[in-house]
Amino acid sequence: MPDFLKPVSGLGVTFGGMFAPTITETYPEEKRPTAPRYHGRHQLNRHPDGLEKCIGCELCAWACPADAIYVEGADNTDEERFSPGERYGRVYQINYLRCIGCGLCIEACPTRALTMTNEYELADDNRGDLIYEKDQLLAPMPAQVQPPPHPMAAGSTEENYYRGEVGADGRLHPRRDPDGTTP
Repeated sequence: MPDFLKPVSGLGVTFGGMFAPTITETYPEEKRPTAPRYHGRHQLNRHPDGLEKCIGCELCAWACPADAIYVEGADNTDEERFSPGERYGRVYQINYLRCIGCGLCIEACPTRALTMTNEYELADDNRGDLIYEKDQLLAPMPAQVQPPPHPMAAGSTEENYYRGEVGADGRLHPRRDPDGTTP
């Protein structure tokens, strides 16, 4: 190729792209599903009977490298019980202006109270609305379940809750081995 055509040959890529079919994203109208393990918005989970899984230990806040989580624990009482343990998260906030979506808070949670959903739309025109409070983070209440505070299932302990032996009906259902004995 002669030297004077070399600068013009680079335009071949440009002209080739100009006449290729366009690929258009239709994002706001059509939302594509995310990958099943996508880390989106956080969620505070509940036990099947409606009690919260968060015990207010603050390990998620300590694990957060961006200092985006604030937890303030409080003690459960016999009159007001929000979780099966002796404590619960009275104040729970996640600042999505700081959150980097790393998932270290999820790994630090000893009760699997904190998980991440597939929801990814976290944009807002007001900075204050991107600090999610506990009521925005809590999982929806299961159907026909009494909202907390309420007592633990009759005859149950914290261990029964963490083993998953308390049902949505608020009763204790001990797990059984195939031979019919309880583990």
